[in-house]
Amino acid sequence: MKMGIYKGIDVSLWQKNIDFNAIKASGIDFVIINAGYGHSIHQKDPYFEQNYSRAKAAGLKVGAYWYSYADSATNAKLEANTCLTAIAGKQFDYPIYFDLEEKSQFKQGSAFCSGLVRTFCSEIESYSYYAGLYISRSPLQNYISPDVASRYALWIAEYNPRLNYSGNYGIWQYSSTGSIAGISGNVDLDYSYIDYPTIIKQKGLNGYGTTHPLKSTDEIVAEVLAGKWGNGPDRQNRLSAAGYNYSSIQASVNQRLNQKSIDTLAREVIQGQWGNDPQRSQKLRAAGYDPTAVQRRVNQLL
Repeated sequence: MKMGIYKGIDVSLWQKNIDFNAIKASGIDFVIINAGYGHSIHQKDPYFEQNYSRAKAAGLKVGAYWYSYADSATNAKLEANTCLTAIAGKQFDYPIYFDLEEKSQFKQGSAFCSGLVRTFCSEIESYSYYAGLYISRSPLQNYISPDVASRYALWIAEYNPRLNYSGNYGIWQYSSTGSIAGISGNVDLDYSYIDYPTIIKQKGLNGYGTTHPLKSTDEIVAEVLAGKWGNGPDRQNRLSAAGYNYSSIQASVNQRLNQKSIDTLAREVIQGQWGNDPQRSQKLRAAGYDPTAVQRRVNQLL
């Protein structure tokens, strides 16, 4: 087995409440945290804020990843903007990764998948983040063009005694069934072969290059709704000049203004307005809602 320089884990809502102090004490150096999925801010991982703050407080180095369902380059850019909204105001020591796993995406072929990666990562980079790709080894070799694979930071999954990839990469996810103090149940285990924290700080990326740290998206959205950033082109110019992603902030504002309650959605589902599964869940998710929460309320009402 190729021995890693830095030991890490990656986590999401599936690990629920995590004791990051115990994780740090066990010898783990870094954690890559799921920030969310899809192209709606309502799809932000519900444990992301907690995981980020507790991991940082424990002295762990932190990165983030965004799970993709994009079916076009346009959607990949929307996902990038939503990811940027979710991670605003924070500092990351490891790259921000585009998580490409869906079979429906791989079925579209190499040019399509490579285009998704390029679109997402280019958008992330345009806001001074270090961008990367998370993907399993086989689809990496089959569906990602060499120029894209060599362009962005690679985090590769392969659960074998060694990673059978001859190209350059930064992180190897070598197990999905790891056991570690501080987490109940299985957790993914990783080795990092690159000193990303030093590189990122030296380049002033991932929030480390901002003299005045950006406010969180929730804070900015509240200020916009309170009229502190003006309207129309004036709002766009002021937000952009202050270092914020206007399109993602505005999308979050629109969603805040137009969001339906779970009760309203549940009644619409009962009335048949959202169809039946699996299409119903897909439509709800695409609209920025949690289909599981909606279905739970449907069951209660019935």
